[in-house]
Amino acid sequence: MAAYPFSRGKRNFQRRSKNYIRKNERIRCPEIRVIGPSGKMIGVMNPRDALKLAKDAGLDLVEVSPSARPPVCRILDFGKFKYELSKKKKDTAKTVNRLKEIKFRVSTGQHDYETKLRRAEQFLAHGHKVKLTLTFRGREMEHQNLGYKVLQKSVADLDTMGSADSDPRKAGRNLSVMVAPLPKQKQQLKFSKKVEELADDEEEIHEEEIDLEEENEEDGKK
Repeated sequence: MAAYPFSRGKRNFQRRSKNYIRKNERIRCPEIRVIGPSGKMIGVMNPRDALKLAKDAGLDLVEVSPSARPPVCRILDFGKFKYELSKKKKDTAKTVNRLKEIKFRVSTGQHDYETKLRRAEQFLAHGHKVKLTLTFRGREMEHQNLGYKVLQKSVADLDTMGSADSDPRKAGRNLSVMVAPLPKQKQQLKFSKKVEELADDEEEIHEEEIDLEEENEEDGKK
């Protein structure tokens, strides 16, 4: 295929990741604010002078706050710095994903109740906190004591896997209680035969499907 007359060939532009970290010779701004290896502020200087200080210490010059004016750089071990950032990111992700929710109704039947508790046991076995939520609909608000009994029974049935942080609390039409997992060595399954691998999205979608089925059944009775 013939090239266009004014074509200079393809130029390979590589877009940098938003997590890209400048270090050493890549830091090219006129001046930077430098923090030493001990965490003490050294001051504002030319990047070349700061890089010499880093090299003399056997360390790297790393840009830690590029949006500051002037940018802030630290003298540190870049390998160790990246490891700590990666570990912090993983710990944050784990924290975000540790809360799961199981939903009940006052009219939840025994079979569905046991299915929900099996799911709750699996979440607790994998170290997740579980929020047990019961939603009152329509005239169910007139029998709130029944809702409290359902959640109290749920907490009691899960006592071999986790413990409640507090008594059930009401907010609007919802009643909820948080259950934290017991240490692994103290956990004993009651409704499940064994600890299984979790497919979190599928579990939560199925949970909502059950609730919708229950709601449709109730609407049909009306």
